[in-house]
Amino acid sequence: MPKQLVAPRIRSFICLNAHPGGCAANVDAEIAVATTGAPGTGLRDALVVGASTGYGLSSLVSAIFGYGARGTAVCLERPPQGEKTASAGWYNLAAVERRAREHGRELSVVNGDAFSDEIKRDTLARLARAGTKLDCVVYSLASPKRTDPQTGVSYSSALKPIGAPFRSRSINLGNDQVTPVEIGPASDAEIEATRKVMGGEDFAAWIRALEEAELLAEGCRVVAYSYIGPALTFPIYRSGTIGKAKEDLEATARTLSTALASRLRGAAYVSVNKALVTQASAAIPVVPLYISLLYKVMKEAGTHEGTAQQIARLFRDHLAPGRSPATDEAGRIRIDDLEMEAGVQARVAALWETVTTENLFEVTDYAGFKTDFRRLFGFEIPGVDYATPVETDLPIASVAAAL
Repeated sequence: MPKQLVAPRIRSFICLNAHPGGCAANVDAEIAVATTGAPGTGLRDALVVGASTGYGLSSLVSAIFGYGARGTAVCLERPPQGEKTASAGWYNLAAVERRAREHGRELSVVNGDAFSDEIKRDTLARLARAGTKLDCVVYSLASPKRTDPQTGVSYSSALKPIGAPFRSRSINLGNDQVTPVEIGPASDAEIEATRKVMGGEDFAAWIRALEEAELLAEGCRVVAYSYIGPALTFPIYRSGTIGKAKEDLEATARTLSTALASRLRGAAYVSVNKALVTQASAAIPVVPLYISLLYKVMKEAGTHEGTAQQIARLFRDHLAPGRSPATDEAGRIRIDDLEMEAGVQARVAALWETVTTENLFEVTDYAGFKTDFRRLFGFEIPGVDYATPVETDLPIASVAAAL
């Protein structure tokens, strides 16, 4: 297929295409962060469920390049189709696979619905054939829908408050306007559906399947990702439907940790991470405005971290071999500590009261939010020549080998 020019096609908080060269440059930047100060050894095998973007991608890169693990990535990404580009996650993993091969590292990619029994069986079979004993498992799925493989019932998550309507402000990403938002309360059915999608049920299914297949090593550490956030976002996040699902995820992690400790001297954790620009966060009302203010404050304070820096710190300080994770009173790892620092939150809350459409770009770092959003898809990356046609039909060798 001939090379083609790729320009961003963005509608509100959705980007319909991706730039392979930009995605590869993103991966190279992540590898540079992951390898700085890391030993390059220490892990044998790592599985990342939800490995193609965001925190999952950073976890895969840290495990492989920072700590020498053989990596297995589970994702659901769109391959290239004629003139249509692949999804950003596909190009990300193609780049990780290419760099892993160049560095003498191994990566196997399983592309499909991670919620399904079929993909679990496929993944377990691959791990068994490779003689895998996982000492690190990361669960980083972010999906709006899930079909329960036991019942065949499909569930959709709801971004809603519980008990009362929520009124606040957000940014209309289509026209850059600060607008009021009002969201009605969730029904009991919507609360339960959100738990089914974003709670701990599938996380537990993965870990139990891995243990039953004897694929977990002695001392294996398992981690799932969560978020708490400030009072500003509590009604729509931590006190809302998503928060109920995250409470379920955290309870599941505690149950799994007890079981892993008794049988394998292992442990399961939830890591509470910082608010960052992702495809998921861009879709949550109020959150884009909050992140834009947070970026402004943390960049001025010199404490801002991207996903790569967050996960490099998570591994270095908590999950690396020989480290004892520090946890809060609920047993959670807190790498959102810099975001939740009292001075940072006080400054964000003060700016929140002053922001308007007219001063949006001065009071906040909304420009940085927009840039980071485009960079998720490989656009606006320094050093990438977007005026030159690129090859878009890039394979992921381990996916093709499994077909």
